[in-house]
Amino acid sequence: MKVIQSSGTRKRAIARCTLRPGTGVVRVNSQLLYSIKPDLIRERMEEPLVIAGETAKQVDLVVRTSGGGFSSCAEAARLAIAKALAQYDKNLQQEFLEYDRNLLVADVRLKETHKPNRHGKARSKTQKSYR
Repeated sequence: MKVIQSSGTRKRAIARCTLRPGTGVVRVNSQLLYSIKPDLIRERMEEPLVIAGETAKQVDLVVRTSGGGFSSCAEAARLAIAKALAQYDKNLQQEFLEYDRNLLVADVRLKETHKPNRHGKARSKTQKSYR
């Protein structure tokens, strides 16, 4: 019995995935994947499962996400699911890379931090007066 654990990150969101042999049940934060709304977010998380095909029906996945917004959590979960499936079946790794590199490689960009002694956005400057 092979249990695989993987993780994925996006901005401040972190997802941890546990893969076990099973019948194709996927749970995200104790909720079935197919009951997650909005549909666009659910479809993003389903992409690695659709590419994996029959392999995805042989395993159960449990994903826990924390931090970030719902979109970042979905991207992190997508990465964690794809990494776990690629570890389970080595042939899937090349398929994932050909479809979308971000399925196996994390996007490391973060929100730009606010600068000291300034208010407003991260890059906004203080107003200059000529008179």
